This record gives sequence, structure tokens and C-alpha cells, in this order.
Amino acid sequence: MSTALIIVDIQKDYFPNGKMELSNPESASANAAKVLEWFRQNHKENIFHVQHIASNPAMGFFLPNTEGAEIHEAVLPLENESLIIKHFANSFLQTELEIQLKEKGITKLVVVGMMTHMCIDATVRAAVDLGYETTLIEDACATRELAYQDKVVPAEQVHYAFVGALQGMYAEVTSTEDFLQQKTAVL
Repeated sequence: MSTALIIVDIQKDYFPNGKMELSNPESASANAAKVLEWFRQNHKENIFHVQHIASNPAMGFFLPNTEGAEIHEAVLPLENESLIIKHFANSFLQTELEIQLKEKGITKLVVVGMMTHMCIDATVRAAVDLGYETTLIEDACATRELAYQDKVVPAEQVHYAFVGALQGMYAEVTSTEDFLQQKTAVL
């Protein structure tokens, strides 16, 4: 199979009491865990975990050697699963991700993770620019509210604005349930 799962930044700082708490990270990580389990049962050699480690302490979260930078227990990598360390929003930028995907002959990606408006958006767009056919499991992603001056955009609106922008031109956007039903029907 030429499809790989990319799990982006499901790390402890995004959960309650973390340094960059998101809206509903538990639900998103539970859905990501379902997709991960499907890949473990069907294509265990094509699982890539991406972990963001801040290269600049001013970022304030995902700081090196902190509990918050650790991958959340819902999607902890197994020994045989690839772990990619990144320092930028784009999971491909200055990492081994593209090299490892090419070595395995991967042409299609399934993406889950956090934050929808930042690392998911950057990773999906980069994947398509690099020629990968990409599926985004939108309910296996999470984000947070954003503000600009006196304007506050609720997390749900941020999430769906970015998912809507990716749909079609950049990715096939689907839900965990629809993805799993479609894959089960194929097998």
C-alpha cells in the first residue's frame, strides 16, 4: 500500500493544563487514535508520528525536555513506527519526513493532528505541493480561538474555515467515521 498516516503534534501542551490548551483536544486525539489503530492493523509499516520541539524558548510551549513536548498517551508511537522531530509548522521543512516517505514509495497521505490553523494547514499544503494525494481527517484535528485586535474568532469557526479552505484544492476532507467505513468496505 502506498498510503501513510501522518500524526502531527498531538502533544501534552495542547491538553488541559498545558501551555497552549486547545478546544476539545481529547475528542480529536480519540479520533486520531481510532485512525492510528486502523493503520496498525492494516498498514503498520506506514505510520509517521511528528513531534514539534521548539527551537526558540520564546515560543513558550513544546520546549525541549518538558512534559508538555511529549506525545500524548492517546497516540504514543510504538517502536516500529517512525518519529519525525520538527521545529517549524510545516512537517516537511528541514525534517526527514519526505525522504522516509519516498524510501517507502508513499504517494498518498492521511493527516491528523493539531493545530488545524497552523501545523495541519502548513503540512497539508506542503504535502500537496510535493505531489502527495492527501486526505485530512477533520474531526481528528483540533485548534483554538484566535484574536486580531478586538476581533475574536471561536475555535470551531477557525477549524472549519481552515478545513473548508483545504477541501478540494488541497485535500479530501472527511470524518473519522467516514474514513474508517470507507476503508473497511474496501478490505
